[in-house]
Amino acid sequence: MDCYTANWNPLGDSAFYRKYELYSMDWDLKEELRDCLVAAAPYGGPIALLRNPWRKEKAASVRPVLEIYSASGMPLASLLWKSGPVVSLGWSAEEELLCVQEDGAVLVYGLHGDFRRHFSMGNEVLQNRVLDARIFHTEFGSGVAILTGAHRFTLSANVGDLKLRRMPEVPGLQSAPSCWTTLCQDRVAHILLAVGPDLYLLDHATCSAVTPPGLAPGVSSFLQMAVSFTYRHLALFTDTGYIWMGTASLKEKLCEFNCNIRAPPKQMVWCSRPRSKERAVVVAWERLMMVVGDAPESIQFVLDEDSYLVPELDGVRIFSRSTHEFLHEVPVASEEIFKIASMAPGALLLEAQKEYEKESQKADEYLREIQELGQLTQAVQQCIEAAGHEHRPDMQKSLLRAASFGKCFLDRFPPDSFVHMCQDLRVLNAVRDYHIGIPLTYSQYKQLTIQVLLDRLVLRRLYPLAIQICEYLRLPEVQGVSRILAHWACYKVQQKDVSDEDVARAINQKLGDTPGVSYSDIAARAYGCGRTELAIKLLEYEPRSGEQVPLLLKMKRSKLALSKAIESGDTDLGEQSLVFTVLLHLKNELNRGDFFMTLRNQPMALSLYRQFCKHQELETLKDLYNQDDNHQELGSFHIQASYAPGERIEGRVAALQTAADAFYKAKNEFAAKATEDQMRLLRLQRRLEDELGGQFLDLSLHDTVTTLILSGHNKRAEQLARDFRIPDKRLWWLKLTALADLEDWEELEKFSKSKKSPIGYLPFVEICMKQHNKYEAKKYASRVGPEQKVKALLLVGDVAQAADVAIEHRNEAELSLVLSHCTGATDGATADKIQRARAQAQKK
Repeated sequence: MDCYTANWNPLGDSAFYRKYELYSMDWDLKEELRDCLVAAAPYGGPIALLRNPWRKEKAASVRPVLEIYSASGMPLASLLWKSGPVVSLGWSAEEELLCVQEDGAVLVYGLHGDFRRHFSMGNEVLQNRVLDARIFHTEFGSGVAILTGAHRFTLSANVGDLKLRRMPEVPGLQSAPSCWTTLCQDRVAHILLAVGPDLYLLDHATCSAVTPPGLAPGVSSFLQMAVSFTYRHLALFTDTGYIWMGTASLKEKLCEFNCNIRAPPKQMVWCSRPRSKERAVVVAWERLMMVVGDAPESIQFVLDEDSYLVPELDGVRIFSRSTHEFLHEVPVASEEIFKIASMAPGALLLEAQKEYEKESQKADEYLREIQELGQLTQAVQQCIEAAGHEHRPDMQKSLLRAASFGKCFLDRFPPDSFVHMCQDLRVLNAVRDYHIGIPLTYSQYKQLTIQVLLDRLVLRRLYPLAIQICEYLRLPEVQGVSRILAHWACYKVQQKDVSDEDVARAINQKLGDTPGVSYSDIAARAYGCGRTELAIKLLEYEPRSGEQVPLLLKMKRSKLALSKAIESGDTDLGEQSLVFTVLLHLKNELNRGDFFMTLRNQPMALSLYRQFCKHQELETLKDLYNQDDNHQELGSFHIQASYAPGERIEGRVAALQTAADAFYKAKNEFAAKATEDQMRLLRLQRRLEDELGGQFLDLSLHDTVTTLILSGHNKRAEQLARDFRIPDKRLWWLKLTALADLEDWEELEKFSKSKKSPIGYLPFVEICMKQHNKYEAKKYASRVGPEQKVKALLLVGDVAQAADVAIEHRNEAELSLVLSHCTGATDGATADKIQRARAQAQKK
């Protein structure tokens, strides 16, 4: 244990800090870090170096080289910089490299040096040039802050959704501030800058002078400032050598330290651990690094070579040409177990396990001591927690063996924490490997989440490792293996040195019918890479036809898209219908003739398009019928056109004549004759309107006859009936109904006596009763034939006579009908009479 704590350095009485090596860097740097622009991503992210930046002492002819390495120094990308001078580099939260140029353009590159996109920070920045820039991270995304040559600030809090904000002007600012940084308070990005002894806070509308509480007197300038990883705390380095530490709101002072060095530091970053009360700042000069906090002493490290500090969630990464190290506060669990002469439960349990392996009886003594204090559960938990914070696998195993040993003596210790820690450490050790180069700590891993870690492995094209982790952790396929295979396939289609057939076959063999994988998404990536034929081959593996259509349309393979849309079964007549969408696309893409020929080969699409044309494009519908020589539908079309609103009578008759001709060509003589009759009727109705007035146009033949009768033109009605051969029965019904509606009972009686009624006289009774005229109805009831006599008498309410007729006819159905109309005492005698007639009939 004494040896293990040799690299522990106390800061005051309550905290220890340790620095251990992550990697021995094997990169072949030809220049010092001081001669490069450097950017390192947090959470064990990659390192970007822009060699030979634009400096006066450098030859103008030498082009700089942008190189990207993993945290272990493994090269990921290298490219010759051909754009303008770069002022600053920084990594976004998605591990995209942002290169801020002097002209305000920001170029975005991927992890492997692939150019993604670019954007500008505005015309004002372009005109005044960029003096300095910062890449910062907020809960909304990654932002960029710019200091221009006019000493004005412009920033965007999220480069993914670029909204530029020009910050207020600082009064009297004639030169660049001595130092500045970005703060995030109340979900808003601010700029904090130092001008001589004064500090100014810029928000979107105001510039406010601020003063750190409790600042030592005599300060004439601020040389450096640093905000913590979580933006909660701020550190200020003054020209007096004092380091002020407090809250980022500048409302509370935490502590102040005099380092007795007045030279401005190269870097100053915070070194703090989540949920720890200790606060420390790491300050680096050319050959000295100092850790200071709320203690009279500091921790000092000699730097043998140029080093660069990377603030992390729970510490600071320090890399140089030869090494990559991690400095952090020793976690409480590790301190309790490993500090000298510790009697903590975890320390005793670790000793007990070691003695047990030696087969020593001391193991029992240690174990009994823990059990007597009732601290065995706490001891196991301490060992599990400490294992998570250890970087060396041998120490992890030692602590986990101790935890496993202690668990054996507990009845109800939940195994979840032990199992999950074992899984997490196995994943962490895998990604910390030199060839992978992601030195995550346990705290960083938990903050980052497994999904983001998998995304980062995919970005590095480490697909096998990502799949192994998914399978080991038994993640759902859609979140794990399927998603990674889809990313692999999207990368595979970018390999242009492999033929389309080989790539498509390899992707299908690897993916098969894996759930959650969309071949259409992979095909879209192939098309984006300019491999149209490969995209089509991949779409053949997509089981959902509907998913193929949008990309086929984008690739201008509209005819194939139409076939796939029909296969999908989405053929509703609506703007959201796939077939409908493809049809409109085809219509805009092809000339009229080719479009119609394409439809003829797809009957279902043709039918759907016809339905659409019936509602919105009637002329196109007519052209379709003409091209297909579909005279039957063409005739129907012209009939419908003849009823168009506002059409003059001559045009309507002409349309009907065209329809009749079409029906004759279709050999539909019935439809042709009916159309000709309609033409005759239209002309007659127009003549009736001219001669008699009133509204006749567009009435049916029956309604025309009825209207004539109602208006008193009986002879005209009869002539119309003869002209159009209306049967007598139908004419009598029409006249009967019309006269009853007029309540012209005298004319109705004359009409009934004009000749024998072809419809009988029961309808007269019914119509009169419908008009509530029983008196007139009785006139016709006596003239009704025997077979309908009973029904007529019942209609006029003569139940007794109806009973007599029914008895006379000896008809059981009629007797039952009359009996059903007998109600109360008034018809009691009639009912008895019917019952007696029934009884007599049964005796016979």
